[in-house]
Order: sequence, then structure tokens, then C-alpha cells
Amino acid sequence: MATNGAVAATSAAIAALLEGEAQRDSTLPRFTVSLYQAEQLQKPADGVVVSVYLYRVNLSVTRRDRGLRTAADGTYLASIPLDLHYLVTPWSANADVAHRLLGWAVSVLNDTPVLPTHLLNLFPGQRPVFGDHEQVELVWEPLSLQDLYDVWQVASQRAAPSASYVARSVVIDSQVAVDEGGLVRSREFQYAGGPT
Repeated sequence: MATNGAVAATSAAIAALLEGEAQRDSTLPRFTVSLYQAEQLQKPADGVVVSVYLYRVNLSVTRRDRGLRTAADGTYLASIPLDLHYLVTPWSANADVAHRLLGWAVSVLNDTPVLPTHLLNLFPGQRPVFGDHEQVELVWEPLSLQDLYDVWQVASQRAAPSASYVARSVVIDSQVAVDEGGLVRSREFQYAGGPT
């Protein structure tokens, strides 16, 4: 399972995927891909940018009770599965360019519904964050009008056309081993209120 760098590594992987595909497509206008925070939505960067904004983190309900994981040394580790919610938004003074980039980004992310390990471990400055066979599922997530309103309230400007995705079941391992207790040597059967 992943280390505590999994949230940052997943965000970086989405940005790296879009950047890599942009370099292969010579028909696109020049633009940058950038990870955004809430304050950057208030005044987007000048020029043409495709932003990746992590706006919500939830406990994953798809894999909540998965039990303990056995580490390589035989100890047991607890883990927490998260769902990471992203908004992908093209920013441009030209509506045609923004719409082209939105369609392109949706196409790229649709063609890559699973972020592979090698992409997830591109995160700079650390040892691998994800295990050799770990992947993160990236799926389209329709936003309700209330959710959309809440996201754009942060920006305090008009909403920009965007695509919303959820990276499902990003599982982060605890660094603390679970005490498994001693070996059972004998069993005693006693029932409350009954004969002993």
C-alpha cells in the first residue's frame, strides 16, 4: 500500500499524465498544466493553463473494511482508503481554446481510467510512494449543482467549464504496526449468567 505521500503523488500523476499527452499532441495550443489550490482559483495564472484542483478528500466507501495488511517483515499494518475529488479546468482568455482543452483533457483522462504504478511513483524527491502492483482508479464524477456552487464560491468569480473526477481508493498504510497479541495457549468457555 501507499505511504503518506499518496495524496500528493496522485495529484502529481494526474498532472504528469496531462503534460505527457500534451507534448505528444502537436495540434494543441501551448499551455501549462498546474496543480491549483483554492486561492489560485480566485485569480488564475495569465496565459493558457489547465489546472488540477483537489477540492475534497473523503473516506472511501468502496473499500472501507479491508482488514489489516501484512508487511514484508510479517507485522500487521492498518490502512485508510481515501477518495480524492478533482476539478480539471482549462483557463484561457479565448473561449475556443478553453473549450478545445477541456475536450482534450476529458479525452485523455477517459483513455486512462487507471493511473499505473510507474506514473504514480513519478512524484519527485521520495522513494516510491506506491507498491509495485498498486494502481489508482480515476473516474468521472458528476457534480450536483450544490457541489458545483460550493467549489466556485471559493473562487469568488464566475464558474469556468470544468470536468470533475474522483481518484478512488487511494490506500495509505499506517507507519505503526498493530500489536497482534500473544499466542493463545488455552481456551476457557464461560458464559455470563450460566454455569461455569
